[in-house]
This record gives sequence, C-alpha cells and structure tokens, in this order.
Amino acid sequence: MSHSVEVVASTLYEAAALAVAEFRHCGFADAAPGSVARLRVYVEAPTTTHDLSVRKLSTWLEAGGKIPREQAMKVRLRELLAGSAPHLCH
Repeated sequence: MSHSVEVVASTLYEAAALAVAEFRHCGFADAAPGSVARLRVYVEAPTTTHDLSVRKLSTWLEAGGKIPREQAMKVRLRELLAGSAPHLCH
C-alpha cells in the first residue's frame, strides 16, 4: 500500500517527518507508520529519490542537533509528530 503527500522542506529528514505527521493528522492510515515502514521521498528539483525507514527518522530526531538551526528544526518536528503543532490537513 502506498500513500503520498506533498510537503515543503529543506532537508530529507524534515520532509520525512512532515510527511509522517501529515499521515497521522489527516487519517491516511488508521495507525501511525511503524518503525520498519519505508518512506520514499521524491525531490522535484533537481529530481532525486531517497528511501529511509521510520526507525532511521526517529533515531535522527532523538539525536542532538549539530548546530542551533538543526536543534530548532528537530524540536519543531518532534512537536509536530507529537501532535502539539499545527498541521497541513485541509
């Protein structure tokens, strides 16, 4: 089974986290994707595809950021995934 959502992000992991949050908030799946679920991220320009597991995304989110901007992004994404931030559902 495959679901898709469009997000605007500056990194692969930000795109993956935003997509998982949308799936959770918008009801694309009855249950949140498990840690072994695979995410496929298509980048429009330049055209690129990345695959990563939800487990790898979770590990990245749990690690500290290397620079303040990355730390702030991780805090925002963790809040979004926890349901305490606004989402994009229409």
